[in-house]
Amino acid sequence: MLIYVLLFLVVVLLLLSCNVRIVPQSQEYVIERLGKYHQTWNTGIHVLVPLVDRISRKVNLKEQVVDFQPQAVITKDNVTMQIDTVVFFQITDAKLYTYGVDRPLSAIENLTATTLRNIIGDLELDSTLTSRDVINTRITAILDEASDKWGIKVNRVELKNIIPPREIQDAMEKQMKAERERREQILQAEGKKRSQILVAEGEKQSQILRAEAEKETLLLHADAVKEQKIREAEGEATAILSVQTALAQSLRLLSESNPTDQVLLLKSLEAFQKAADGKATKIIIPSQLQGLAGLTASIKEIIDTQKGE
Repeated sequence: MLIYVLLFLVVVLLLLSCNVRIVPQSQEYVIERLGKYHQTWNTGIHVLVPLVDRISRKVNLKEQVVDFQPQAVITKDNVTMQIDTVVFFQITDAKLYTYGVDRPLSAIENLTATTLRNIIGDLELDSTLTSRDVINTRITAILDEASDKWGIKVNRVELKNIIPPREIQDAMEKQMKAERERREQILQAEGKKRSQILVAEGEKQSQILRAEAEKETLLLHADAVKEQKIREAEGEATAILSVQTALAQSLRLLSESNPTDQVLLLKSLEAFQKAADGKATKIIIPSQLQGLAGLTASIKEIIDTQKGE
């Protein structure tokens, strides 16, 4: 009996060890009992009932990325192009994912291709090439709504490549080349224009500086001439003042010396001589000087008297 008991315990342990399951993080197990959905195991340790329960599917709950093959689509203006898409999705319900649709990834791929053809069919080539964000948003919304019943959440859809026909690619490359050349010419013209503006500004500034220098020179010259004239005028005034002072001094001395009539007559002759040296055309001779003989004798007498003194 002891042997049988030990054998029974060994069998039980083997059965338990073979039917104990540990569900890891970010996964769920779908369990069927007798071929029918029984429950969904979350993260942790679980035990299968031998010969009754089985794991129908192990579901990964992480966000997944699927890169589908390029699909041929036709635009509104009858241009055929190849577009390949990338779908980011996440399983939110393991039961619906297991029983909602057969081959879920294939279903998503076909739904993506169909939706893409419908959207591109309403757009022309230029709009298709410039409206990636709009196309991505519309495809994401349609796929997310359609995949809810499959237990799938479509987070976003990206157009990976848009490949137009070869002749259109050549035309686009030529257009881009022409556009680059046009922009280059515009930049060169703008650079030349700016250079000319800078040169003109430099010449203008140079002319202004030269004019200011000439103006400054003229002002300095005028100031110098003015200063010279002022100094000459001051010199002349000083000279006149000196002459007048000397004359006044001589008159004062003459007056103090109580001059005789002969001395006064001599001063009159000196004044007459200075007047005669001028440019006057008419000279009025005093009546006292009209007698030339008396004038000569008086002069001689005055000279003799001055020599004696």
